[in-house]
Amino acid sequence: MTAALDKRVIRVGTRGSLLATTQAETVRAAITAAGVETELVIVATAGDKSAAPVQQIGVGVFTAAMREALADNTIDVAVHSYKDLPTAQDPRFTVAAIPQREDPRDALVARDGLVLGALPPGATVGTSAPRRIAQLRALGLGLDVRPLRGNLDTRIGKVTSGDLDAVVVARAGLARIDRLDVVTEALEPVQFLPAPAQGALAVECRSDDTDLAAVLAELDDVAARATVTAERALLAELEAGCTAPVGAIAEVVDSLDDDGRVIEELSVRGCAAAVDGSDVVRASAVGSVADAESLGRSVARELLDLGARDLVEVTEPASSPTASSTTTGSGDA
Repeated sequence: MTAALDKRVIRVGTRGSLLATTQAETVRAAITAAGVETELVIVATAGDKSAAPVQQIGVGVFTAAMREALADNTIDVAVHSYKDLPTAQDPRFTVAAIPQREDPRDALVARDGLVLGALPPGATVGTSAPRRIAQLRALGLGLDVRPLRGNLDTRIGKVTSGDLDAVVVARAGLARIDRLDVVTEALEPVQFLPAPAQGALAVECRSDDTDLAAVLAELDDVAARATVTAERALLAELEAGCTAPVGAIAEVVDSLDDDGRVIEELSVRGCAAAVDGSDVVRASAVGSVADAESLGRSVARELLDLGARDLVEVTEPASSPTASSTTTGSGDA
């Protein structure tokens, strides 16, 4: 730790939800363990003040206020759910660390312990994410998919109260608030791809705060950075975002080279789907972990060749219009 940091109290910014503060507290504790004095600062965002779908209240609703607090020196570190950050780089800030990633899969929380395939036709399933809506409809199970926002307790409560038969949320969020007991099925990527960067945190600071960035870099996880880089590169190449039905997952896997030696490679899978579930295109690639960004972009280009552009620009009628954006989510829920 530098002498300059020894004289500072590092203010770690977070949204005020239980999930957000829990995520931020893990980062704050890690910075403190490095010998730096810290405090947690709650930052109100537009996304926390509205229950409307993200498509209606606008993209960047979970990150803009946090970044402005960074820019005006109200906070020194912003802890984001990475899927909420724009894919376009903002030169004012740097993602100094991507800590070890939680399981990125989506999770089903259903009545009576049911798994997705056991839900009867007409069963009500809550989610407002176009990606989840599209993939649920594409399964052809005859489910009644209904719009749903709110914190994790609110969503789970819709099932326990009987208002809904099931909800689909990010498994990572449930893990972080110690609620994995409610999961009735973790949805495997072979049938249900998660949002790009789901389960990952972005620990961001001002680009000119080099002493702090060096401390935060100690929290970085190599595998998490590689997988997130590939998934967000895929999203950027598609020019899609939180209102687009795009899923992606990258995984570091063991492979054999030409001499029979075990090496690590990066497997990248992606999909784009029509919101009405009528069509899904999929693509994948495997390559060097060092080529994460180019692998993600190559998978995106294959998806585009298969017609992904028409699918991600499809507009959902009535209450859920699809809008162009470059962000991917709603706080890891």
